[in-house]
Amino acid sequence: MTETPAAGSHIPSTPATPVVWGSDVIADTIRALGYRYIALVPGSSFRGLHDSLVNHLGNHDPSLVVCLHEEHAVSIADGFSRVAQEPMAVALHANVGVMHASMTIFNAWCDRRPMLIIGATGPVDARKRRPWIDWIHTSKDQAALIRNFIKWDDQPTSPEAAIEAVLRADQITRTAPAGPVYVCLEVEMQETALDRTVKVPDIRRFSLPEAPAAPADTLKKVVDALRAAKSPLLLFGRGSRASAAWRNRVALGEALGATVMTTLHNAACFPTEHPLHHLPPVGERPDAAENALLRQADLIVSFDWHDLAGFLSARFGEMQTQTPAPPPIVHCSVDGLAANGWSMDHQAFPAADIRVLADPDSFVRQLLVEISGHKDWTPAVRHGTGHWTDDAPTGPDASLPFNSEQLAFTLTAFSRVKDVTFARLPFGWPRIASRFTTPIDFLGKDGGGAVGTGTGHTVGAALALKDSGRLTIGVIGDGDYLMGVTALWTAAHMKIPMMMVVANNRSYYNDEVHQERMARQRGRPVENKGIGQKLDDPAPDLVGLARCQGFEGGESVRDALALQRALDRGAAVVAAGGRYLIDALIIPGYSDK
Repeated sequence: MTETPAAGSHIPSTPATPVVWGSDVIADTIRALGYRYIALVPGSSFRGLHDSLVNHLGNHDPSLVVCLHEEHAVSIADGFSRVAQEPMAVALHANVGVMHASMTIFNAWCDRRPMLIIGATGPVDARKRRPWIDWIHTSKDQAALIRNFIKWDDQPTSPEAAIEAVLRADQITRTAPAGPVYVCLEVEMQETALDRTVKVPDIRRFSLPEAPAAPADTLKKVVDALRAAKSPLLLFGRGSRASAAWRNRVALGEALGATVMTTLHNAACFPTEHPLHHLPPVGERPDAAENALLRQADLIVSFDWHDLAGFLSARFGEMQTQTPAPPPIVHCSVDGLAANGWSMDHQAFPAADIRVLADPDSFVRQLLVEISGHKDWTPAVRHGTGHWTDDAPTGPDASLPFNSEQLAFTLTAFSRVKDVTFARLPFGWPRIASRFTTPIDFLGKDGGGAVGTGTGHTVGAALALKDSGRLTIGVIGDGDYLMGVTALWTAAHMKIPMMMVVANNRSYYNDEVHQERMARQRGRPVENKGIGQKLDDPAPDLVGLARCQGFEGGESVRDALALQRALDRGAAVVAAGGRYLIDALIIPGYSDK
């Protein structure tokens, strides 16, 4: 879908002049690569590029997405790519901007999100630095601050080298496993008038490679294993939001007659109400039904399942490097190519009998072609297996306390009568409230386990979905909201319709759970678990903070019926092009369903 800049933000390009600045050709390259937006907090180190984006390109393709914090700029780009399946550009001001943004860059790295980050540094030539300010905004090897959680970086010193750096960075960030890349532009190079012709090449000559597919021999081994299996289990983890890829996953599951599992860690990649999806999506903790289902499988096929070894260890009760899970395992992923020695986000090392170094969606497509070529293929048949939706609530129970479960069941019932995209869901979301029927019903967690990202992710997702007719909702905790609330200003500034629902338990409650565990383990007072955790005295005015950013909102809601009414009001505001926040005061506690 094509987006347009906010009203009043488009400035016609200035007439061509005989003077071309270094930053002009960099801006031209970013446009030629198809970037629609660049999120930023303005800074002097990239003032040359800023001028080129506004006065040379006319503030479109890419349009400026102005933010109030560098962390928000990166989170918005992260959220945008979760829907659009393409990178957004981000500009960070010198070393200080990179320091501000480092946490959300790490988060985007763990999420495997594509992102072109343009950094900048003061004059490399010390003679040209302004007193004080240019010195503190100039650093050697600036990318060293984030190199452990980006895919690639460069600091070009000429416009020609900058063009090459941006072309290479774009290809690297878009190639799986995706991840942020960083190009640091020296300020003098941006601001020097060119005395020669510098050209942006034909972008088609620098096209992306095809997603890697499985070798023929490996493909045959997997097909043979599937043919022999009586109870195959498909684990769908990371996958694209493309509708064709979604349909292919469903078609593969049906062709095989296989049981399917998905996880709430990643975005929706299979319809959770499909008959093959016997159990709700996997949460943080194993349950008996999951354990039983895994033990029934005589072949497990993982399609880039997040933390496969940890998942199987928790369900089989054995460390996978010591006693691997009994069933034969096929593991399809390219994620190992992103592993490094600093970050442990690559998770435990999974045992696998057949490793497939391929893009999981490409591999699904290959398997479908192979299976369709076998006219005598007989799908596996399961007997007497119920479905998780048989007894799952379809809405809230007003007679029960208003906790995280009743919040979730209310939102789920609401989403079944409207086209809703949940950009984020909070801690405590019950798995049995996870009714996803399209690839953009739910966009996944924050991969880095960060706090303060939920608002930015929702703004970015809503930007990508603007004019789509879908209602974008971010459901996050109060701690996450308070840390990221000023990201909402960008949505109001750009007139992005969206809704936020805050699951407000008035605490950093996840850490209350940790403190309770410590107290019980050490024989100390459990009653003290809330000290240093509570967010009351005074209670922050969540709706008031949203109004300050340009959102609408009503009174805090304290029961499911009030939440239903607030959702209807909010949906009307969003349908009219506005933004709405709901403060849902829930009873502390997490669901075990």
